[in-house]
Amino acid sequence: MATIVEFQTSQGSFQVNLFDQTTPKTVENFMKYVNADRYQDVIFHRLEPNFVLQGGGFFYEGSIPLSQVESFGNVDNEPVYSNVRGTIAMAKLAGDPNSASSQWFFNLKDNSANLDVQNGGFTVFGQVIGDGMDIVDKIAKLERCGSIPLVDYSQEKCADDQVNPDESNFITINAVTIIDDSENTAENLEPKKNTLLTTTDPDTGNNNSESSSGSLFSMLMLLGAGLFVRRR
Repeated sequence: MATIVEFQTSQGSFQVNLFDQTTPKTVENFMKYVNADRYQDVIFHRLEPNFVLQGGGFFYEGSIPLSQVESFGNVDNEPVYSNVRGTIAMAKLAGDPNSASSQWFFNLKDNSANLDVQNGGFTVFGQVIGDGMDIVDKIAKLERCGSIPLVDYSQEKCADDQVNPDESNFITINAVTIIDDSENTAENLEPKKNTLLTTTDPDTGNNNSESSSGSLFSMLMLLGAGLFVRRR
């Protein structure tokens, strides 16, 4: 089967076609969180413009720090497909190819030269379909506090240790729902294969080359996020 799910966010809804047959362990893991409603009300907690938009790890319960999504454990890496624009892939710890759990990211551009080889290759397990990237790109253009995309939240507030964002500021995924679980949903899709994985990534140390500034809230979020892809 090749499930289509819909991400219903505070900035609009978009659909993703999952690759059940070719990345079965990863899709099964993702669907565990969907079926247990663990992605309900999670936020997009990391935006690196022209690189990735990341979520699946945290949700807001009325106060900072954010609450963390309860994990079902790690899932084996399945680096079959390439990290091109519009794909969704699993985030993981630096230096550990099999450390993915709940967090994932959308590739905002073709990141194959980097992410197809880094850390054993990042597992692409689906792609945005239809005009869904219009919504993803809309989120990717928002202002950030540190690396967190927010709405109606000024840089002055971001720099103030005494002011934290609230529910109205975060980009929330209200729900991830199954739209179609027919076997042929991926028939017309032609995902690009990962052909670069013979290249070894020598650097498994620093997992994020970009520095960030802002309030204590921002710094705590960066330290707590844990799962990163490294931008080169």
